Amino acid sequence: MEYLTVKEAGEKWGVTPRMVNYYCSAGRIPGAVKKGNLWLVPADVEKPDDGRSSVKKNKVDSTQEMRTERFFEK
Repeated sequence: MEYLTVKEAGEKWGVTPRMVNYYCSAGRIPGAVKKGNLWLVPADVEKPDDGRSSVKKNKVDSTQEMRTERFFEK
């Protein structure tokens, strides 16, 4: 099996090496192996979903809608 370094996986997925390191530490990349202080990511693994952005966007949109409704009620 071929492995990529954290830096190589980050370039492939368009994220920082620190984010890939986080995914590995959190167990979100199946087959990732830690050798000493270095994470190795399987070359054929897809980038894990980033669940942060969609939740935050929806929360901001609903808050903005509530503020707009209150403004126009008066």
